[in-house]
Amino acid sequence: MYTTIIIAVVALALGVGIGWTMLRLIMKHRAQNIIKEAEAEAEVLKKDKMLQAKEKFLQMKTEHEKQVAARNSKIQQAENKLKQQETEISRKLEDIQRKTKDIQSQQGNIDVQKELLEKKTAELDKLKKQQIEQLEAISGMSGEQAKEKLINSLKEEAEAEAISYVNEIMEEAKMTANMEAKKVVIKTIQRVATETAIENAVSIFHIDSDEIKGRIIGREGRNIRALEAATGVEIIVDDTPEAIVLSGFDPVRREIARLSLHQLVTDGRIHPARIEEVVNKVKKQIEEEIIETGKRTTIDLGIHGLHPELIRLIGKMKYRSSYGQNLLQHARETANLCAIMAAELGLNVKKAKRAGLLHDIGKVPDDEPELPHAILGMQLAEKYKEKPDICNAIGAHHEEIEMTSLIAPIVQACDAISGARPGARREVVESYIKRLKDMEDLALSYNGVVKTYAIQAGRELRVVVGSEKISDAEAERISFDIAKRIQDEMTYPGQVKVTVIRETRAISYAK
Repeated sequence: MYTTIIIAVVALALGVGIGWTMLRLIMKHRAQNIIKEAEAEAEVLKKDKMLQAKEKFLQMKTEHEKQVAARNSKIQQAENKLKQQETEISRKLEDIQRKTKDIQSQQGNIDVQKELLEKKTAELDKLKKQQIEQLEAISGMSGEQAKEKLINSLKEEAEAEAISYVNEIMEEAKMTANMEAKKVVIKTIQRVATETAIENAVSIFHIDSDEIKGRIIGREGRNIRALEAATGVEIIVDDTPEAIVLSGFDPVRREIARLSLHQLVTDGRIHPARIEEVVNKVKKQIEEEIIETGKRTTIDLGIHGLHPELIRLIGKMKYRSSYGQNLLQHARETANLCAIMAAELGLNVKKAKRAGLLHDIGKVPDDEPELPHAILGMQLAEKYKEKPDICNAIGAHHEEIEMTSLIAPIVQACDAISGARPGARREVVESYIKRLKDMEDLALSYNGVVKTYAIQAGRELRVVVGSEKISDAEAERISFDIAKRIQDEMTYPGQVKVTVIRETRAISYAK
């Protein structure tokens, strides 16, 4: 058994050795075949690369030969062109030499002719001199004297004709200018014809029944006193059926009083505290309405880019009047007149309309300093970045400053056209309103004065002072001082009653 195993092991070892030997021989043979195949492929690749290189070389050689041929062709063309130019230059040079010879020969002829001309000229000068001597002998004056006399005669005649011609032109220009100016003004007025209405100093508040009058007056008149103190408007309750008269020179105050009365009557609660609340609320509403009116006006006129403060001042014009003429209506009318006139004269229509609308903004500022309204309006326009020519037109429309733009005389003329309409203005109303305004400003100049109201058509001045700043004795002194100053500094009909009101309020809150 062991023998069999040994034989099997020996046979297996021999088999493995033979197999390994055979495998090595096969691998060696295969490696040799692979090497031969690789060498064959390398040889084929080498031949291909050689062929490609040869083809590339031949191609580059062909292209180079083409470039050389093209360059040689260009060089040949340039040489031919140079030869042609040389030939042309030689020909032109020969022509120039030939012409030079001709000119030289002609120059000799010219010299001869020049000598003949000089001789002729000398002979003519001699003859002219002889003729002048003969004329001087006949006329008895020298040539210079005769020349001077002739010049003076012609000069006088020319001056006379020139003056006559200039006068004719100026007369014709004046007539034409007057006619054209009248045409422009007439066309402008006809195209902007609007109705005019005088602003009054009273407003009528209609009520449904006379029973409401008693509620408005209140117990012992406390409601009506509170309303007058809050609004600065005199409220007249008389025998006129179903009507209450609101009297005051300031249209804004009258409008605040009218709207406040309307809200109080509609609500039904009428007492001093409610009156003050409603009046303050209506003042805010009026301020909003002023801004809305200004915006609507600028939109209607097609004017854009105005500063918000200028828009507010335009809205305030609705509640101001100029010699009884509504200021906003006057400003709109002036703006339209300026636009039409500028169009007729070929000027900037937008600038003219803008200047026309803003020309009276100096009449409605909040502080109203002591300046002419035109100068104040110009300063406001400059403050809110309006253009210089528009500012000049505003400031110069009453000739307080010199006009430096073409728009300025247009604004001045259109302002006069709008204000000069029959019935458009009333001097008495304007002076009356100015007197009341001056009276209120005088009282406001005292320290401690809170509000002032001129009522009773200027016959009474009510002055509200702060109780924490002014005592009872000082209130009496202020009343006397104001009355004395009004008497010394102002002109007024009849007498003015000065009432100083010092009111103490105690306010507390339940929380």
